[in-house]
Amino acid sequence: MKEISVQELKSWKENAKDFQLIDVRDSYEYEWSNLNGESISMANLLDNLNKINRTSDVVMYCNSGNRVAAIIDILEQKHGYTNLINLTGGYEAWCVEFEPQRLTY
Repeated sequence: MKEISVQELKSWKENAKDFQLIDVRDSYEYEWSNLNGESISMANLLDNLNKINRTSDVVMYCNSGNRVAAIIDILEQKHGYTNLINLTGGYEAWCVEFEPQRLTY
């Protein structure tokens, strides 16, 4: 599985790299605080495959990276995705590194 660090993601965002950012946490988690990605909860992901880009890089994140690892495995093995990237440490790692004032759980 491909992974990206929070430092690399920050660089991608600052340099306007072409990629899709998907938050797979539950909608209440996304509404509480997010990284300005698209919200497609893990529970609804398989019903929304048409929303996941198949050509450019897709960075997916959850709170710690565990949920994303599971869903990326499914999407790669059963749905043929080759462009998915797990944000190492997820939302929590982003907050620790760049925005410690954000509430984490």
